Amino acid sequence: MIPRYEPVIGLEVHAELQTRTKMFCGCPVVDTTRAEPNTSVCEVCLGLPGTLPTLNQRAVELGLRVALALGSAIPATSRFARKNYFYPDLPKGFQISQYETPLAEGGSLSVPVGESAERRVRIRRVHLEEDTGKLLHAADGSLVDYNRSGVPLLEIVTEPDLHSVDEAKAFAAELRSLLRALQVTSGDMEKGAIRFEANVSLRAVGDDGLGPRTEIKNLNSFRAMARAVAFEIERQGRRLAAGQPVEQETRGWDDDAGRTLPQRDKEEAHDYRYFPEPDLPPLHVDPAWVERLRRGLPELPEARRRRWQREHGLDLRLAARLSEDPAVADYYDAAVAAAPAVPPAKIAHWLTVDLFGLLNAAGLAIDACRVEPAALAELVALVDAEAISPPTGKHLLARLFRDGGRPAPIVEAEGLGQVSDFAALERLVADVVRENPEQVRQYRGGKKAVAQWLVGQVMRRAGGRAKPSLVQDRLLAALEAGEQTPPGG
Repeated sequence: MIPRYEPVIGLEVHAELQTRTKMFCGCPVVDTTRAEPNTSVCEVCLGLPGTLPTLNQRAVELGLRVALALGSAIPATSRFARKNYFYPDLPKGFQISQYETPLAEGGSLSVPVGESAERRVRIRRVHLEEDTGKLLHAADGSLVDYNRSGVPLLEIVTEPDLHSVDEAKAFAAELRSLLRALQVTSGDMEKGAIRFEANVSLRAVGDDGLGPRTEIKNLNSFRAMARAVAFEIERQGRRLAAGQPVEQETRGWDDDAGRTLPQRDKEEAHDYRYFPEPDLPPLHVDPAWVERLRRGLPELPEARRRRWQREHGLDLRLAARLSEDPAVADYYDAAVAAAPAVPPAKIAHWLTVDLFGLLNAAGLAIDACRVEPAALAELVALVDAEAISPPTGKHLLARLFRDGGRPAPIVEAEGLGQVSDFAALERLVADVVRENPEQVRQYRGGKKAVAQWLVGQVMRRAGGRAKPSLVQDRLLAALEAGEQTPPGG
């Protein structure tokens, strides 16, 4: 019998910190997708002889905010080390990082998985380091842009607690939401602000050990990470099923080919010849400073979800979707505050279904939306009070999305209120019944589903402004009673 295997996945996440200057020099941090190559460099980030690094305090502060949010232990003293390896994008021949004494250790992150469950993923370490340069490959060779060299990076390493592609993707998304809520990184994955490395192995179900692992390098999107991890699970599974060993190695991801490719044997710590960075003293963190940072933390995505579930009755799936983007979460809270009489779940539905649909179609973020939170709340309130019909609400939302403004004045000025006048509806129903004898005959012959088509005809004549439940009641009464003319007609 072929044994069944389960994946064991650990992630290393590199986040570019939002500082004005680089990690160890005063060069400004620039957008490497726009800036001219090698225009934001100096002797320090180019690794020229005789230069000395100076630690960026703001980078340390941002790293501490993340460590506090993850519940990590922050030692009073940490220190930097030299990680030695040779590659064209590393001008010094070593990277200044942290190894034996990182900025923080331990902690965890609660991750929504599935429709209603959450699980905690343990954090192994959080440490600071500098980024490398960027290789630009062309048909006739490769070039190096050192604008990114020395940009502050925060590396977050998980324990091997993830056991599926979906769990890995959910963790990555949740961590990105946390980092954006803390305002420590832009989270712009298209520009490489967050990059992933995945350690993947398989073990027999029920086994507590760890099999030989492969590390997949430089995954710069959720999609790439998910595809790479899925391919590696399948590749290792095929080898094990065929009785072949899995080699411990570093592999790269070829997105066009949809496969991982071997790069080199998996390095261990001794391969990098770590030793303390002689040009930087140990980093001593003042406990009072840490406590001030702790008190200044914003409401985090997990806390927001808990609050929305407790106070608003949202299910986990909806709460998780709203908490993915801090700007969306702020928008939702503002909309709920603007309409305390409206069920918050209805506002959440209009936001995540109707407004998200308009934003996605236009390729806009919530920050660029012309529909103010109070305007959305007012719109939902009008629909909830049956002052306007849901179809009218959708059309009005599209108009507000295009032009801005508030819905109530438009409804009043243009007479968009829902038609609920009993006599007017009776006349519309009678007209539809009289003008569609074949459908009426089908209904009375037992084809009850045709009633919904007749309801649609009444709604069309009412311009979408009739109350659907009232239309259905009056139409069914007319069909059952055999009425074909309005009262007194």
